[in-house]
Amino acid sequence: MERSTDRILTTHVGSIVRPEALLALANPQDEAARDTEAYAAALHEAVAAVVSKQVAAGIDIVNDGEYGKSSWANYVLERIQGFQVREGQFDPRDWLGRERERFPELVQAEFGQYIKRPAQACVAAIEYDTTAVKRDARNLNDALAGSGATAGFLTAVAPASAAFNAVDDYYHNEHDYVMAMAEALRKEYLEVYRSGLILQVDDAVLANMYDHLVQRSPKDYRKWAELRIEALVYALRDIPPEHIRYHVCFGSWHLPHTVDAPLEEIVDLILQVPSQAYSVEAANPRHEHEWRVWERVKLPAGKILIPGVITHHTVMVEHPQVIADRIVRFARIVGRENVIAGADCGFAQQETIARVHPKVMWAKFEALAAGARLASAQLWGRAAA
Repeated sequence: MERSTDRILTTHVGSIVRPEALLALANPQDEAARDTEAYAAALHEAVAAVVSKQVAAGIDIVNDGEYGKSSWANYVLERIQGFQVREGQFDPRDWLGRERERFPELVQAEFGQYIKRPAQACVAAIEYDTTAVKRDARNLNDALAGSGATAGFLTAVAPASAAFNAVDDYYHNEHDYVMAMAEALRKEYLEVYRSGLILQVDDAVLANMYDHLVQRSPKDYRKWAELRIEALVYALRDIPPEHIRYHVCFGSWHLPHTVDAPLEEIVDLILQVPSQAYSVEAANPRHEHEWRVWERVKLPAGKILIPGVITHHTVMVEHPQVIADRIVRFARIVGRENVIAGADCGFAQQETIARVHPKVMWAKFEALAAGARLASAQLWGRAAA
């Protein structure tokens, strides 16, 4: 993985607001629409365009915008076998815990359209079909050729975040179910690695389950989380750490986030994952103070921190100097060569959701690059290329 050896490199978390033309062909109401030649051609063209736009905005380590996925996590249900849909079984508000109790009207406004969503039940052995991930890797590698990007990455869901609301009616054992999911996801991870791209593993649910479970007992959360970290480590076996980055966030929804997991309570779990880089939220007002955690917790030798220095939580475009200040703060704690400037989370966690207007998103990316240039000039004592 590239390091910030002579300037601060830039990247982001992955999901980018999809173009309307691609959404029209994808048709989220009809999964078969993704199997058409027209969709495949449009996807290939859209990935090439979004890579070009990322490079033009000043992003060094780019991806496909997650254009080939319907969502950041549940896309995997379109690629694995062994699950069936059960109507009206899952209410996403149930695991918002104390925030649902404190802000019921806001939670209803944010999640009301998803009440009693269909949920999945595992009813057979979990098997993974690599067709789509191979397509995504080809599309991104084609787009990277001659683009000027420093490197490319593809995202994949972690075992803790894959079908996290599903019911196990097959394995009848939590450990066996989680490890079976990990073994299936391993096929996806290996395809990304073999393609030459960086693998980013996304794991929002690791943090999101914290408040829900610690209300019963902190031990309940640790037991739940440790099993899923064990599963992820198992799934990543034989993939060199320098090909892996691990992203943990606290949920993209626009709620107050008053009961998010403190980073200091989960950082030891994060650092158990055998990746070279760790991507964490650090720009929004609920988590910006957590840079202090890295004063107390030493970043292991050879590792890279990707702090969010822009956020999806607000339409306000961060000033480049604010971004530079955030970068410099981290660089002075963990070393400038160990920092890559990133984002808190993605901007379209589901293909039909845009957390900010696309023009605002691109303005944030441009501000990220401008801030990285300012930080580089300060950290290296010269103007950065």
